[in-house]
Amino acid sequence: MRPKAIFFDAVGTLFRVRGSVGQVYSQLAAEYGVAVEPRALDRAFAQAFASAPPPACVGLTGSLLEEWERAWWHQVVRQTFAQVEGSLTAFGEERFAAFFAHLFEHFATSDPWELYPETLPVLQALQQEGIQLGVISNFDSRLVRVLQALQLDGYFSSLTLSTQVGYAKPDPRIFQAALAAQGIPPAAAWHIGDSRREDYEGAKAAGLRALWLDREGKDGFCQERIENLWGSLLLLRGPERN
Repeated sequence: MRPKAIFFDAVGTLFRVRGSVGQVYSQLAAEYGVAVEPRALDRAFAQAFASAPPPACVGLTGSLLEEWERAWWHQVVRQTFAQVEGSLTAFGEERFAAFFAHLFEHFATSDPWELYPETLPVLQALQQEGIQLGVISNFDSRLVRVLQALQLDGYFSSLTLSTQVGYAKPDPRIFQAALAAQGIPPAAAWHIGDSRREDYEGAKAAGLRALWLDREGKDGFCQERIENLWGSLLLLRGPERN
C-alpha cells in the first residue's frame, strides 16, 4: 500500500553528530581548561545515555518543560564526566555549570551536526511524490531549532517529540500521537529509523510499516531493512507501487 505519510527518526537517520559525542564534549571542555580523552567520553556517554530514564514527561509545557529537558540532559552529561576519573573534580561546580549551559545551547545549533549525504535529495524526491513527511524523535524541544538550522524544517508537516507528548519510542503512544497529527491510520504510514528496538520494533507494534535503517549492516536477514534513505524511495517506486 502506498503510504500517505512517512515518518523519520532524527539523529542517526536524517543527520548525525559531526565526529562523535565524545569529540564535541572534549573540545568544549578544553575551552574551560579541562582535558578529557574523547574516546573515554564516548564510552561513558553511551553508558550514561543507556541508563537514563526515557526522555518523556507527561503534563509539562513551555518553560517548565524546557527546565525538565535541561535537567534530564544535565544528569546525562554529569554522569558521563563522572565516569571519567578526575573530570568533574577538574571542572568544579561553577565551571561545570557554565560548561553545561554552553554545551546544551551548542547542540541546538547546526555546528555539531551533519546531514547524511542522501538526506536532502531523498526528502525532495518524496515531497515530489506527494508524500507527507513527519519526524518522530526521542529528542527534546531543541530539535525545532536544529531542523531550522539544518534547513530541514520545510520538509516536515509534523514533528512529534517524546518530551512534548509524554511518551518515548518504542511506546506505541508516541506513534499514535504522530498519526493523529497527520490524521491518518497506522496502515497509511511508514516509519524509518536507525534503532531496531525504538524505531523498527516500536513502529511495527503500533501498526505502521517499519523500515529499519541499518547503515552498518548489522543484520542482513531483516526483510524490512534499508542501508540508506535511498532504500525508502526504491520501495516506494518498486513493483508494489499503486
